[in-house]
Amino acid sequence: MRALLLEKQNEQTLALVKDIDSAHLPEGDVTVDINWSSLNYKDALAITGKGKIIRNFPMIPGIDFAGRVNNSKNPRFKVGQSVVLTGWGVGENHWGGLAEQARVSEEWLIPLPKALSERKAMILGTAGFTAMLCVMALEEGGVKPEEGNILVTGASGGVGSTAIALLTALGYSVTALSGRDSNTDYLKSLGAKEVLPRRDYVEAARPLEKQLWAGAIDTVGNKLLARVLAQMNYNGTVAACGLAGGYLLPTTVMPFILRNVRLQGIDSVHTPLHRRQTAWERMATLLPEHFYEQATQEIMLEDVPAAAAALMNNQITGRTLVKIR
Repeated sequence: MRALLLEKQNEQTLALVKDIDSAHLPEGDVTVDINWSSLNYKDALAITGKGKIIRNFPMIPGIDFAGRVNNSKNPRFKVGQSVVLTGWGVGENHWGGLAEQARVSEEWLIPLPKALSERKAMILGTAGFTAMLCVMALEEGGVKPEEGNILVTGASGGVGSTAIALLTALGYSVTALSGRDSNTDYLKSLGAKEVLPRRDYVEAARPLEKQLWAGAIDTVGNKLLARVLAQMNYNGTVAACGLAGGYLLPTTVMPFILRNVRLQGIDSVHTPLHRRQTAWERMATLLPEHFYEQATQEIMLEDVPAAAAALMNNQITGRTLVKIR
C-alpha cells in the first residue's frame, strides 16, 4: 500500500510517500480500504514537525479517513460497508488515514450516514465534526436563534467555515471573525451576516465589555477568547475547541459570576459513540449542497507535505480534501 510516512532523522521530521507492506499495519478488528482523507491543523503540526504530535516513529499521519471495509472480525461491520473515522489518537499514536489502508478498533468507526458520500464525509472530517459538537453545545446551553448574534472566530478555517454553514442552516445570525480580509465574500457566501477583522481583538480584554454575543464558537484561545468572554450576553455560552492563538486564558471570573456565562470545552477525539453518530447524522442533513463546493480544495497524497506547510503559514481557506485512490 502507498502511504505518507513520517520518520525522524537528526531531530527533523521527514515526510515521504512510500510503498509499505500492509502486513505491517497495527493490530485492530477492522481493516479499511481508504478512499478519502483530509488535512487538519493537527496533521500539519505532525507533518511539518512544528508540534510534538508524534511520539513514536515511523508514523502514518491522518486523523480522519473514509473508505470501505476490507476485512472485519466484528459483526458490526461487513465487507464493503462504507465507514468514517475521526479522532481516537489515529494519526498520532496509531497509523492513520493518509494511506491506502488502515487497521483500527471497531469502537473507533461509525457507519457512514446514508445522506453522505465518502468524499463529502472527508470534506467534513474532524473539522466538521468538531463544528457540529460546538453547535450542539450552544443548543444545550440554551442559546436560541432569536436571542442574538453568534460569533465564530478563526472563521476561515475548517471548523469555523463549517460552523458558519451549520449555524446558518439552523436559523442563527452569524458574525465571522477572520485574520484574512480577502475571505470576506467567501465567509458571507457560507452565511455570515458580518465579517470582523481579527486585528480588532488583539488587545487585552477588560474584565467586562459591552454585551454583543448570545453565543460564540472559538478556535483560537488566549487573549482573543478572553475578549469574547468579556463581550458575552447574560446567560451566553462559548464553545471553545482550539488553541491556534495559544493555550493560555488571561481572563477573570467576572463574565462567569456576573453574566452567568458558560465556557464549554469541546473534545472531538474521545467523543462517545452515541454522540458521534448523532453529530454525523445531523451534519449529513443540515448542510446545503453548495457548502461542499465552496469550502474545499482537493489534493493527492504526494501534495500533502506542501499543503501542510501552507496550512501552518495560514495560507489555506476551508478544508483540504486528500484523494487517496
